[in-house]
Amino acid sequence: MRRPLARSLTALAAAALISPLLAGCGSDEPAGLVIYSGRNEKLVGSLIDKLEESLDTRVEVRYGGSAELSAQLLEEGDATEAGLFLSQDAGALGALSKEGRLAPLPQTALEKVEPAYRGAAGDWVGLSGRVRVIAYHPDKVATPPDSVHEVVKPEWKGKIGYAPTNASFQSFVTGMRVLEGDDATRTWLKGLKANGKPYDNNLAVMDAVDSGEVSLGLVNHYYWYERVAEKGEDELDVRIHYLAKSDPGGLVNVAGVGMLKGADPEQSAYARKAVDFLLSAESQRYFADKTKEYPLAAGVTSDVKDLPPFESLTKPEIDLGELDSLKGTLAMLQDVGMV
Repeated sequence: MRRPLARSLTALAAAALISPLLAGCGSDEPAGLVIYSGRNEKLVGSLIDKLEESLDTRVEVRYGGSAELSAQLLEEGDATEAGLFLSQDAGALGALSKEGRLAPLPQTALEKVEPAYRGAAGDWVGLSGRVRVIAYHPDKVATPPDSVHEVVKPEWKGKIGYAPTNASFQSFVTGMRVLEGDDATRTWLKGLKANGKPYDNNLAVMDAVDSGEVSLGLVNHYYWYERVAEKGEDELDVRIHYLAKSDPGGLVNVAGVGMLKGADPEQSAYARKAVDFLLSAESQRYFADKTKEYPLAAGVTSDVKDLPPFESLTKPEIDLGELDSLKGTLAMLQDVGMV
């Protein structure tokens, strides 16, 4: 039976201390695979249950923020008990790759995903994709902006919502830093802060646009499709707009997976099987249907109504592994007074 090792990372040191106790309670059966998951349990818990059945071994999971877990894995080094890292974004995987903490993935797994959505060193692979979009209230906005650079213009003052503490927003800011440099990004952030209203998360931004509290919002695409599935499009006063070609606001980031270097042979074998399972049609359909994200494995497409085909997205060209400089992004957000 699967047991979370720790529900959150509010106290990583404490979690590290109690991990041995957790490994010895509840079942005499040792875990075949230990996963550190930056994906929320509500999103992937049932998928991990299916993974456990597929592996026919007990799976233990520690849930937390992807950046926090990545830092923890770097600290643990070869002493980590984890065999697999499931990340919410590519940056956390890129950070581990650069420090040599990920093991090479089988070529058969890598070849299932386009090169743009897997690690250049062949040690992590994307599982699902999400694109940044602009949410807008159609009664308040006749023509949504085609670039995030437009939302810092005077006409949008007080009309734009964003979630500065959200990991996806921070990854987008990191992407802008990679694409346009720190000076341009800092200037843009100052303009957004002057024009915008901060919210706790993307759902709060969506609700603010829906209610007319703000006219625009910076979010990931799937939040709108989840709202549509929940309430119906006719019940919503919010729509989304995909940005123009190469605009940094249209970043496509991925959730992905990597195997940890230094795991014992048995756990490494389970980790390889887990990667294959997560790239299987069953798992890819789960991401498409449950989370409304884009499946990334070849041969699997989304059936979500009105979702643009993945190949049609006019996304900026960026090495997703370069989204690892989160510390610099957090420092910049603090410097401009956003967090």
